Amino acid sequence: MRTEVVEKRLNSLPDLSRLGKRVNGLHRLLACPRIWELAYEAIAPNKGALTPGADPNNTLDGFSLERMTRIITAVQDGTYRFTPVRRHYIPKTNGKLRPLGIPSADDKLVQAAVKLVLGQIYEPIFSENSHGFRSGHSCHTALDQIRGKWSGVTWLVDVDIVGFFDNIDHGILLDLLRKRINDEDFLRLIKRMLTAGFMEDWTWHPTYSGTPQGGVISPLLANVYLHELDEHTASLKAKFDKGRGRRRTPEYRQQSKLLEKHRRHVKALRSIGAEEAAQEHLEVIRELHAALIEMPCVDPFDPGFKRLLYIRYADDFLIGILGSKQDAANVMAEVTAFLKSQLKLDVSEEKSGIHRAAEGTSFLGYTVHTYTSNRVLTIHRKGQCVATRRTASRLMQLRADRAKLASFVERKKFGNYHTGQADAIGHLTGATDLEILVSYNVMMRGLAEYYKRGNRWRRDLTWVSRIWWFSLMKTLATKHKCSVNSVLNNVLTRRLGERGLWYENKGQRKFMRVFYLRHVSDGEPAKPDFDKERVVTLSTGRSSFTDRLRARTCEGCGAEDVPLEIHHAKKLADVKHQSLAAQVKAARTRKRVALCVPCHHALHAGVFQARIDRLKADVGAG
Repeated sequence: MRTEVVEKRLNSLPDLSRLGKRVNGLHRLLACPRIWELAYEAIAPNKGALTPGADPNNTLDGFSLERMTRIITAVQDGTYRFTPVRRHYIPKTNGKLRPLGIPSADDKLVQAAVKLVLGQIYEPIFSENSHGFRSGHSCHTALDQIRGKWSGVTWLVDVDIVGFFDNIDHGILLDLLRKRINDEDFLRLIKRMLTAGFMEDWTWHPTYSGTPQGGVISPLLANVYLHELDEHTASLKAKFDKGRGRRRTPEYRQQSKLLEKHRRHVKALRSIGAEEAAQEHLEVIRELHAALIEMPCVDPFDPGFKRLLYIRYADDFLIGILGSKQDAANVMAEVTAFLKSQLKLDVSEEKSGIHRAAEGTSFLGYTVHTYTSNRVLTIHRKGQCVATRRTASRLMQLRADRAKLASFVERKKFGNYHTGQADAIGHLTGATDLEILVSYNVMMRGLAEYYKRGNRWRRDLTWVSRIWWFSLMKTLATKHKCSVNSVLNNVLTRRLGERGLWYENKGQRKFMRVFYLRHVSDGEPAKPDFDKERVVTLSTGRSSFTDRLRARTCEGCGAEDVPLEIHHAKKLADVKHQSLAAQVKAARTRKRVALCVPCHHALHAGVFQARIDRLKADVGAG
């Protein structure tokens, strides 16, 4: 199938999906090599490109056009079989372990190709309230939406799904995919991904449910699964929302009418020149206005006004209720019943609950709560007071979650958040001063950049910054076997009011400053274009990977018209050989090099330079 035809077909999928039509011919699209080249480019730069699955020899190192062709052929004739994923555990913040499934490199490539096609179908129809694992969306876009649109909320409904990724029902997921896909060969390929099983302690275990966390396609399939929850909540919102605004309280209406009555008197008295009598009414107006400002203008418990708000990031979602606690309980019960009956997902009773919006709850590392300042603002114009107004009530606030900050300090080994005790990081004491400073700066800047969406975020992070600072000083002091004061006076230098280190880079003397919270600007909230069209370009902008493999010229020895393999370097030191390093630095993907098979084997054996020298000697002798 020609590239132009495939590109046109792929770019027609969003329109078909929006119209609700089931699409077919997807399995046939996977015969186009260009889709697989794009899939390779999507996974090759990842840190896990060289992480082996159950087969230790199946990584992206040594990838070639011939290998890609074999995979395409096997997928098309239905003989491709997925290798069980390798089960690996990583620690969670609560001390428990989270299971990850690591696929083989070939399986990652197939998943990436399928994901590219599925993304064209589902991205256009996903809810704007879904922010997890989507291009142009992030935790920050979800938090910005809460801060910008959730003011006035009275109750927060927090629902925690038990083991979401491990409990996705395969049958339900495939039925959901069939709603929009009319291609059983394509769906059969996805089913094989899901049922490949996993290896743990050299024992194969079948998978009857779930998508492996760590799989390339798992986040997209998870969004497809919970898209049903997004649509159900949207229908629930349509039934729940009521009224155009809250009604005024009787006291406020009565006071407003009395105020307006005195204003009419003032206008009438001034029209006949009775200024002295008008002043008496003006004095009453001032008293009434002062009382009016202190009085609630609307009924916060008005049963005629209700709103339901919803946000989701992957399997973490939050519901905001403008209504009574009973309304919140009814919504929570309905959502819980839907998850159980339609998606076969259980809700944790311990971690789920209904919270007063003023007290707040945790979401994406922030404490989300409402705040009312009860302040009166005076509006001046040309130096004169022209009006007064109250600040809005129940404004939505985002504050850094202290439990998350404490976990961060403990995880990074800075010390103890609760006592303020700072400790040196032992494994960094063997690094250079510059490496230590850069490591510390990266960790603290990353934390600040994440939490800068919050209100008063600098105040929330000040305590962490203090512990971080003394941890840095103690690490440098441990390395130099001196005191913290000696580090400040002799190790770090001061330049333009900043402390830091001088270093050499490419013959230039540069200054690396110690990070402070003031170095992070507040910035504007992200405003992604949710309606941006996803257009897949297959025929233009060809990747360096394709050009270099099709050139059939070894970038190591220069041999021409030979089959090539892509060498993935784990680190820059792996490609330090002089004749090769120039090619690596010039490539768009710095750590990938196209080599002939003998050069690739020689590089892994550590005799690459000897091979190049021998070839040069042979050429010179010839």
